[in-house]
Amino acid sequence: MFSIVIPLYNEEENIIPLINEIFLALKEYDSYEIILVDDFSNDQTLKLISNKNNKLLKILQNKKRKGQSYSIYKGVKTSQFDTIITLDGDGQNNPKDIPKLLNIFDQNHKIELVGGLRVKRKDNLIKVISSKIANKIRLIILKDKCKDTGCSLKVFNKNVFLSFQYFDGMHRFLPALFNGFGYETFFVDVEHRPRLHGKSKYGTLLRLIAGIKDIIKVKKMIKSNK
Repeated sequence: MFSIVIPLYNEEENIIPLINEIFLALKEYDSYEIILVDDFSNDQTLKLISNKNNKLLKILQNKKRKGQSYSIYKGVKTSQFDTIITLDGDGQNNPKDIPKLLNIFDQNHKIELVGGLRVKRKDNLIKVISSKIANKIRLIILKDKCKDTGCSLKVFNKNVFLSFQYFDGMHRFLPALFNGFGYETFFVDVEHRPRLHGKSKYGTLLRLIAGIKDIIKVKKMIKSNK
């Protein structure tokens, strides 16, 4: 039993094919829900998912743009199961990898978070380079044992997640938070696909600067817990 949380902002061309892929990848499972959190999209995203009539779907909408971290947090809080899976709504995460992460999480009860590591990333060069810089800085300071914290495909314990103080940007620091607060983590290679439709919602330079500020914040959170 698990809940899949997908934050969405202007993914009208990506989300329905992604939902169909998830259903196909999880055809062997019968106890799960998909929570779609629309972050005040200004395209047809909300209309399309609302018209997708399936009992496994649960749709939430932010009344104004709140960001990815808030959308994930909101989805997790309303989930009915203790095992949470997150992935992006742009289709770059392959749902076929979900069972692989789930099996690791289910088979080792000491592990509270399993994260994906994107191999052969299909992003533009600037985004890849800025991400590598941010990951390197984060690894040095936080020592979170994760070389790709930006991969959205993760499986984790709901109650542990909700025990952390919320802050905007926290979804990028889940490995650091879980590891820093004494919970066991594990990471596995997953597929990364090119974005077929729409544009990335993140500015590389601004995201890098904000990420460095968040690293300092997470460092203080972990230190205060010891």
